[in-house]
Amino acid sequence: MKPRLNVHITHELSERIEIAAKRPGVTKAAVVEAALLGFFSKEFEDQRDGALIRRLDRLTRQYDRLERNLSITSETLALYIRFFLTVTPPLPNADQDAARSLGKERFEYFITQLARRLAGGKNMIRDVLEEVSADENEFFTAAEIEALRAVREGKTEDNLNGEAGEAGNE
Repeated sequence: MKPRLNVHITHELSERIEIAAKRPGVTKAAVVEAALLGFFSKEFEDQRDGALIRRLDRLTRQYDRLERNLSITSETLALYIRFFLTVTPPLPNADQDAARSLGKERFEYFITQLARRLAGGKNMIRDVLEEVSADENEFFTAAEIEALRAVREGKTEDNLNGEAGEAGNE
C-alpha cells in the first residue's frame, strides 16, 4: 500500500488536475505523482541551476561594468586634480581671455591623457597608493618583526632563547 498524503492546493490548480485526470487511464494521483517526480528530478535541478548560473553571469557582467565605470570616474577625478594642482597657476584679471583659450587647450590635452591611460590599463589611484603606502619594515625593526612572527606562530621568548642556545652548541 502506498502512503497517503493530504495537501491543500488552490482551486485553479485543482481544476487543472481534474482536467488532466479526465483522460482515459489517468488518475489524479498519477497526475500529482508525475508532477512531483518532475519537480524532484535531476532535470528540474539542472534547469534551476542553469537559471541561477545565467543570473549570476548577468550579475557578474553588471558588476564588471560598474567596476569599470567607477575606475574611469576615479581615474578622471585623480587626473583632473593632478592637472589642476600642478599645471594651473593663478592668473590676474587682465589675462582672463587668454586663460580661457589656454584652458580649452589644456582640457583637450586632459581628455587625450585620460583616454591614453585608460587604454593602457594604467590606474593613477593605484600608483598613488603604492607611492604613499608604508611597508611593515618602515614601522618595526627586523628584531621586532621576528618577535611578532614568533608570537604569531606560538613561540615564546624562552623558546627563542633556547633555540639560539642550541644553535650555538652545535
